Amino acid sequence: MPEVPAYVPNQRSGTVSVIDTATDQVARTLDGDGGLGGRLQQVMIGSGGDRLYVVDAQAHRLHELDVASDRILRSVDIGENAEGVAESPDGRRFAVCVEGQNEVMLIDPETFEVGTRIQTRGRAPEHCVFSPDGRWLLTSNEGSDDLDLIDVEAAESVAAIAVSGHPRGIAFSDDGRIAYVAQESANTVDIVDLQARTRTASIPAGERTAGLVLSEDGSRLYASNGSGSVSVIDTQAREEVARIQVGQRPWNPALTPDGGKLYVANGRSNSVSVIDTGRMEEIRQIPVGEMPWGVVIAR
Repeated sequence: MPEVPAYVPNQRSGTVSVIDTATDQVARTLDGDGGLGGRLQQVMIGSGGDRLYVVDAQAHRLHELDVASDRILRSVDIGENAEGVAESPDGRRFAVCVEGQNEVMLIDPETFEVGTRIQTRGRAPEHCVFSPDGRWLLTSNEGSDDLDLIDVEAAESVAAIAVSGHPRGIAFSDDGRIAYVAQESANTVDIVDLQARTRTASIPAGERTAGLVLSEDGSRLYASNGSGSVSVIDTQAREEVARIQVGQRPWNPALTPDGGKLYVANGRSNSVSVIDTGRMEEIRQIPVGEMPWGVVIAR
């Protein structure tokens, strides 16, 4: 296995490409012995690093995949049109956003069963992201142009926060006070103050802003734009400082642990762009499967 692998779920291929970030080559292609389904969504790396959790929207299942053996160990029913999955910082629960049912499911990693169902105030929750301290869970609701703020311990939504339009990816500041939210129809990244529970600013980005990842030191925010670029945003100045051309319909990006390279899935180019973050330019495109959804790297 690559020392620092990047995992890429290929929606239409029913596979996960494993990229060796040292060589920028596909080292393996996982398919769970053909059992991952024909419409993959988000992949999450388990805290131990040896398991992947794959959202199979075709079969309405969350699969636990052993990376070494490429074998599905367990599966659980997660309902119609599930997309986002996230692990709490303490590893005690998984959250799955279920668009088709306007709810979040909390799953116990030990039993791999749904323990709690939380109705969202907004419609079509897509991305689920825990705050760094695990107290809050945010959902991006693409059907109602808002975010649900969920109190995890109470297992209830306590607020709906209006945003600029069609929210997608979410990234938290290290202190958990600010959430950055990509706005696909507004072509911006919104800044949301969680204590005030309101949008405080919007940073212009590229057309159809979708995916986000924040650098380790919080100084740079990388936003993928559906029009074929990545915006580099200075979080202190709150402005775009560079725009990097990549493939067609780029989605959810990921950074290597040292922050030196950014990987972006190009959904309509069937490739992953590799960006040198120091030079702020694309250095390679790696062919993967059909319609890659995003990239996930353990950090």
